[in-house]
This record gives sequence, C-alpha cells and structure tokens, in this order.
Amino acid sequence: MSLFGFGKKDKQASGGPVGEARLGDGSQVTIAQRVDCIGDSCPRPQLMTKKALNTAQAADVIEVLVDNPSSMEAIPPMLNGLGATHLETKKGDHCWEIYIRKD
Repeated sequence: MSLFGFGKKDKQASGGPVGEARLGDGSQVTIAQRVDCIGDSCPRPQLMTKKALNTAQAADVIEVLVDNPSSMEAIPPMLNGLGATHLETKKGDHCWEIYIRKD
C-alpha cells in the first residue's frame, strides 16, 4: 500500500546526527539527515531531497537512500542548482546511498 506514498510514515530523519559513513576516499562524514526513499519512484526522491536540503544547515551531510535507478541517476545533476555538492553514490545491499553536502 505504499504506492505513491499512501500508508507511509514520514521517513525523513533529522533533529541531530543520525549516523556516520565512510566515503570511498577514506574520509568519515557525520550524517545530519537520512532520507529514505526506498520503494519510491520519480519524482518523489528528488522532491524529498530538495525538502531535506531546504531544512539543512551549511556543511550538513544528507544521506538519500533510493532503489530506483532513474532516481539514482537524476539526483546528483540536480544538486548544482540547489546549493549542494554530490559527495558520492555507493551501491548498498538493496539500494544506492547518495551522500550530499549542503554548500
């Protein structure tokens, strides 16, 4: 029943660090927000990412979880116009983990 977001709880975590991640270059980042878009199709992951960036502070790192290939490809290019930098996209067990830093 999660088609188009019906029956879902708000899956955006914020309000303090929600975890840490090690990037491919070996650097460790603290994740300020996690946006779980597992099961969501376009354009919801892009809209949720934009919403998270609007509430983030400068230098905050946001982790976006997507399992939709078109969302994985669409999110990094849209960041230039939103004042954010794509740090890395990692393939997880069941999804892609996109790491974004607000400028």
